[in-house]
Amino acid sequence: MKLQKISLLKILMLTLFFSKITSAQKIDFSFQDSNLSIEQRAKILVSQMTLEEKLSQLLNTAPAIERLEVSSYDWWNEASHGVARNGKATIFPQGIAIGASFDPSLANRVGTAISTEARAKYIISQKMGNHSRYAGLTFWSPNINIFRDPRWGRGQETYGEDPYLMAKMGISFVKGLQGEDPTYLKTAACAKHFAVHSGPEELRHHFNANPSQQDLYETYLPVFQALVEEVKVEGVMSAYNAVYGDAASGSKFLLQKTLREAWNFDGYVVSDCGAINDIYKGHKTASTREEAAAIALMAGVNLNCGGTYNYLKKALEEGLIKEKLVDQRLIQLFKTRFRLGMFDKNATNNPYTAIGPEHIHSEKHIQLAREAAQKSIVLLKNKNNILPLPKDIKVPYVTGPFANSSDVLMGNYYGVSPNLVTVLEGIADAVSLGTSLNYRSGALPFQKNLNPLNYAPVVVGMSDATICVAGISADMEGEEVDAIASNSKGDRVNLKLPQNQIDYIKTMIEKKKDKPLILVIASGSAVSLEGIEEGCDAILQMWYPGEQGGNAVADILFGDVSPSGHLPITFPKNVAQLPAFDDYSMKERTYKYMTQEPMFPFGFGLTYSKIEFSELKLTSDVLRKKDNLEVSVLIKNTGNYDIEEVVQLYISPNKNEENLPLTSLKSFERISINKGESKNISFTLKPDDLKVVNEKGKKVWRKGLYTITVGNSSPSELSIKLGASKPISKEIQLK
Repeated sequence: MKLQKISLLKILMLTLFFSKITSAQKIDFSFQDSNLSIEQRAKILVSQMTLEEKLSQLLNTAPAIERLEVSSYDWWNEASHGVARNGKATIFPQGIAIGASFDPSLANRVGTAISTEARAKYIISQKMGNHSRYAGLTFWSPNINIFRDPRWGRGQETYGEDPYLMAKMGISFVKGLQGEDPTYLKTAACAKHFAVHSGPEELRHHFNANPSQQDLYETYLPVFQALVEEVKVEGVMSAYNAVYGDAASGSKFLLQKTLREAWNFDGYVVSDCGAINDIYKGHKTASTREEAAAIALMAGVNLNCGGTYNYLKKALEEGLIKEKLVDQRLIQLFKTRFRLGMFDKNATNNPYTAIGPEHIHSEKHIQLAREAAQKSIVLLKNKNNILPLPKDIKVPYVTGPFANSSDVLMGNYYGVSPNLVTVLEGIADAVSLGTSLNYRSGALPFQKNLNPLNYAPVVVGMSDATICVAGISADMEGEEVDAIASNSKGDRVNLKLPQNQIDYIKTMIEKKKDKPLILVIASGSAVSLEGIEEGCDAILQMWYPGEQGGNAVADILFGDVSPSGHLPITFPKNVAQLPAFDDYSMKERTYKYMTQEPMFPFGFGLTYSKIEFSELKLTSDVLRKKDNLEVSVLIKNTGNYDIEEVVQLYISPNKNEENLPLTSLKSFERISINKGESKNISFTLKPDDLKVVNEKGKKVWRKGLYTITVGNSSPSELSIKLGASKPISKEIQLK
């Protein structure tokens, strides 16, 4: 009996052993063959998964499937201005600063540097078995929501308020992230947040955006369409909010009809983190979480950042969805991982697998970060040409709550750099060794000084020039869960500096006598300077300028580089000029629709030289639907500095009867031009560039008179008053 039991046990063990071998032999590993199409490979892999395995892969924290040699992978990674939250990396200027450069080639080079560092870090992480969050290659960047209201705390991540500028910068950045290999992605970019999403942060989980068809197709969708159609962005992230009553993560109009059908999107859709749960909890358009999961899957969300897709099994059991739909969504998801080369048996064909660690925070990338910061800094005021300052200045004074702060260099969604250069450090390194540089902070960032005694303002009157670094930081503006100094969950209630900073600046204005006061502002959004602007001799907007920000500011202050940034957003005088924050109508918003005079206009930015525009020529002043328009203009540098300048072309309808934009940026070019030099600049406008979006949301050829304006700021009397060059204009008629 005992022997019989042993024999039976042996038979059972042998049966299990051979069963495992047979099972292993049945696995088709041809999905590792890079000679097959991406579609074939994804289908072969997914077809061999159990239902439980399939469902597990629809979550951002996808576990390993060892029997299929599928490693665990976390899709959540960030890279808006550098590899973020993943250790040592170069920190480039925040997105709004890159937008201020008006330099698509710069955005491309920054994106390329980021993806190079990302690949190098990924290779190292894989070797050490680190598959954790932020260690992957699928980046949920860039943020291309229109910065329609300067109170929005996350506007700093965007490239500005204008769809045309945003598209040009976003396309170039995505090209840099994704690389140009015809087969493999260097990294996978993701356009977020789709769609009609730009605050308030506090309401984002349950508010419904109901824009007009005109605003939807003129303002909110064009940048997403450009990134999908023109550069094949690999990912799109659905927003938290609802649009026309349906949660964005459950909107067939957005994710199916628009994204997949109209634009032919062939990438993956990821929900914003927790957004599918909002279908149930926030928007209450689902009665259960399994229903919310089913709604999102049916609408087109491939990947759930969060945990609501854990309810998909129950949704299947209840008949809300079918396994065939799970397969479709999962195949699309795995196509991204195949494009990244994650399952290739032979990796030698992938040009990105040999990028070495020497590229991480390399000297080349550090210098690129400095160049990017230089090109993004905007000179808003320069009374009596007080700037640049001489490097052999005897007694300069650096003060302000952020003069020696590294926090204001980084903005949000940042990496970690061992080389953060504050403004104080940059200035100390720039001035003569014989200069008696002095520093006191003078004011706390966000609250009144606790000590009533303060010697800092006194030093102003004893100095040859005072440089005050004021502003806000990502602690004050940002995402709802990160802005810990904000009592409005990351958004701004007004546009002023904190009151204690205003009081300190006013005190310095009183104490400075006849010596110059230079105000350097750190922020990711517009700052109202009412009551203090007139007392400052020069004003620099440095944004959140990245790790080399301090050096870049010093380069500008002391004339190594002429400022060349231009505002990618309008700076209103105060919050009273703005419509209600939660109103998604574009009326009175941005330079395109604002009828009131702002403090600083879109596109504005001074240099250390002067530009004259002349000889504007058009190939024709009467155009029909099929005609291109060639525009040329002569530009002359009449000042004393070699500079870079941004030449901007705008079109304005002479008669506006259909809520059209008052004026629209249609083209721009960043040029270098030496003192005394003249250059002829040409632009080509295609018929589609001259069309407008009507009240029904249709792009149409609208007959009538229009004005073409070329200058170095948006066309307005204020631009000229503040120091922009006089623009040059001509009329055209569309027939």
